[in-house]
This record gives sequence, C-alpha cells and structure tokens, in this order.
Amino acid sequence: MYFKKNKLFIEKVDALKIVRKYGTPTYCYSLNRLRNNIRNFQRSFKSISPLICFSVKSNNNRQILKEIKKFGVGADVVSKGEMMQALKAGILPKKIVFSGVGKKTEELKFAIEKKILLINTESESEIFEIERLAKLKKKIVNIGIRLNPNIDAKTLKKISTGKHEDKFGLTEKAFLNILNKFENSKYVKVKCLSVHIGSQITDYKPYLKMLNVLDLIIKKSKYFFEYVDLGGGMGIQYDRKTKVFNYKKYNKIIKKFLKKHNVKIIFEPGRSIIADTAILLSSVIYIKKNKYKNFIIVDAAMNDFMRKALYGANHQIIPSIKNGRILHKKFEFVGPICESTDKFSAIKNFQKLKEKDIIIICDVGAYGTSLSSNYNLRPKPTEILIKNSTIQIINKRQSLNDLI
Repeated sequence: MYFKKNKLFIEKVDALKIVRKYGTPTYCYSLNRLRNNIRNFQRSFKSISPLICFSVKSNNNRQILKEIKKFGVGADVVSKGEMMQALKAGILPKKIVFSGVGKKTEELKFAIEKKILLINTESESEIFEIERLAKLKKKIVNIGIRLNPNIDAKTLKKISTGKHEDKFGLTEKAFLNILNKFENSKYVKVKCLSVHIGSQITDYKPYLKMLNVLDLIIKKSKYFFEYVDLGGGMGIQYDRKTKVFNYKKYNKIIKKFLKKHNVKIIFEPGRSIIADTAILLSSVIYIKKNKYKNFIIVDAAMNDFMRKALYGANHQIIPSIKNGRILHKKFEFVGPICESTDKFSAIKNFQKLKEKDIIIICDVGAYGTSLSSNYNLRPKPTEILIKNSTIQIINKRQSLNDLI
C-alpha cells in the first residue's frame, strides 16, 4: 500500500477504482505482501526447521488458505468447520493441528477419521473422550497436552491466554498427573507439549519465560515429547508506537532450548502472517458535529470489523486521497450500527473530509472477516485479492436476499 500523486494504491491498483467497481465496505488483500510475510517468517526460523501451522481462526478465507498452502504451511484449527476449510484448501491432514478448549464429540470423531497430525487437548475429560472414540474405531490417536505456564504476555487483557485465571491449558500439577495417567494408553499417544500465552505480543521476553517453564516441566516429567507446540502470538506494528517484534532473539532462545531437548517445534502464527496484508475501504456517509465531538460516520461497522468493539484495539485510519487540508480537531470515526461501541478510532489533526469520501482502515487481515457477522441484518462485505494489477474476488458481497 502506497500513495502515488496523493492517491492510495494497493499494489498497482488505485483504491478509488476498486470502490467504483466493487463498492464499500470492501476488504482488499495484497497477495505479494502475503507471500513476503510467509517467506520472512520461514526465513526467521530457518535454522530450527519448524512446522508452521497457520492459525485459521485469524482468517478462514479458502483462497487465502490455498495461497498459504503453496509454501508448505499447515493449519492450526479450532473447530470442525475450520478443519473442513483447511482440507478443502488442500492442506494435508498430517500438517493439521486441532486446538481449542471445548471440542465436541462429533468434531473429535472427524479429526480422528481424517488422521490429522495432532489433537491438542486441554483437560482430562477430553483425553478420556478421545481414548473412548479411538478404542471404538480401533485406532491410535496422537495428542498434545496444553500447559498453562502462568505467564503474563504483557498484551491486551482480552487476548491473554497463558495465566492461571485464563480458561486455557492445565496447571503444572494437573499436566504431570494426566501425563502419568495416559503415558501407557493403548489408544492415545502423547506426542506433544503444547503452550500458547497470548496474542499481539511485541516483546520476546515473555517467550523466554515460557521456554524456561517448558524446560523445567520436561525435565520433571522425564518424558520424551516428539513435538513442542509454541503457539503463535507474535505481534505486528499497528502504529508507530508499537514495538517491532524481535524474531532474531526469539529464534536464538529457541535454539538454546533445542540444545537441551530433541523435539520438533510447531508454530501457530496468524496475525504475523496475515494482518498487514489487508485494508478495509469505507465510505463517509455523514459528518456530524455537536458541542462535544466531531463524528465521521462511515458505512463500515462493527459487524464488518469487530476488533475495536471487542478488544479496544486501535487501527490506523487514512484517507484514500491526500488533500493536505489538516483540521486541528479531534474526529471520532464511527459506524452506523445502533451500539455505542460501534467505532473505529478517535484521531486528532485529520485531513478535512466530506461526505462520500473514502477512508481506509489499515491492517485488518487478521480477525477481520473471521470475526464478522450479520448483526443488524447487515450483509457481509466483498473480499478481493490483488496481485500487481489483477483483482480476484475471493468472497462476494452478501445481498439481503441471502439473509432474508
């Protein structure tokens, strides 16, 4: 994404031409940015040869998954639906990891039938259910057990997953007890130690603490794990204030860990692969002022992009055309839904806008469309994938006839 003669371009396509053809709101992905992100991630950890399983919950568009699959990347899924989508995108079962705290019996059956690589379990009851199903089908099922290491990832409270008050994983005591109980099971084989401490983590130090905990628990258990799944969570720069994640240091501490433990590392990146590949184009419907605030009301809403309403997350907003007329006021960008949380950002010193102008919400590739809904009976937006000057529709805009 860049400006040329004050006009915004996505790869070689003028944003305004996209609006004229496809309307708003519209999600626009850059294929070249996606490919570069995957290559950079692979390059960062080349020395440890990990299995990379893309987090499908971050973006479940099938065409996106097909593009990611071309790089030999697998999938981390948290539902039967995500597993089906990954398989339909051509991702091999042996590269699929099934995570999540509450897998239903029908989902476990499907995973066992498809012979996926691992089911990462989070409770004793879940393992008993897998063992029961495996016995019925006379199969051996490979599982992981998720540890809750009680580590503060120093991220948004609503996306922390590695502290004892979080619902995820098992305490050290419970982990060791369960490992001992199922060590000699005929039907489930514990292959993996799994962990995930949070999302949008911008400092490698919480990962260092995590690896130290894993080192100790492996030594305590005296168990040979074939895999250690480190989860994902590596953050991106949503704005200039955000720290750049240091992949070099993270790789270095993992290499040190691997000198002690002969395991295959699994990563579950989502945001770091897909977030900055996409923007959301939106039209200004009305400009509204009162004694206290200046509102820019746009046609994108919280049903299209939920992260601000759900997490309080901030995303940059920029104009599609730079006019150089900066107003030294504070503007609140809001959507049309009847909720006070339907807003995107409050910005000081934004350029002067008029109704029907186009604005861009940046870095929306992760947890954008995958969190979208039809709240207020609003149709979901178009998604397009851009390569150089070529545009491919990868999800058509819903119509009201699709909903009513």
